[in-house]
Amino acid sequence: MAMVKLACADTRVSSYYGLFVVFCVLGLDVFFITMSYTQILRAIFSLPTKDAWLKTFGTCSFHLCAILAFYIPGLFSSLMSRFVQNVALSFQVLRANVYLLVPPMLDPIIYGVSTKQIGGRLLRIFTHKGT
Repeated sequence: MAMVKLACADTRVSSYYGLFVVFCVLGLDVFFITMSYTQILRAIFSLPTKDAWLKTFGTCSFHLCAILAFYIPGLFSSLMSRFVQNVALSFQVLRANVYLLVPPMLDPIIYGVSTKQIGGRLLRIFTHKGT
């Protein structure tokens, strides 16, 4: 968007096209993810035990958290760069850093919580009452 702002011509068409592409890609991703999870849920409900249900639901929930950790900052960054004009440079740098650094940093945490040792330790840390 910084390069687009340097243009001497009207950039609305380019901005609308970029917004259209973002929502098409996001819409297709959401559609295919929803279709995949529909198939996964159908398979889960055919499992014989509740233990298998819970384990599979746990895996799916961690995967959905990882997807949201990637898409939310990306969508926020894309919309902010198109619609908010007078933003401080420091905020733009912060927004770019959040978009580029936070999702990869959250992935090991999200998937690490599913292990018994890490999940149990985090549960003890957050539920431990001060002495």
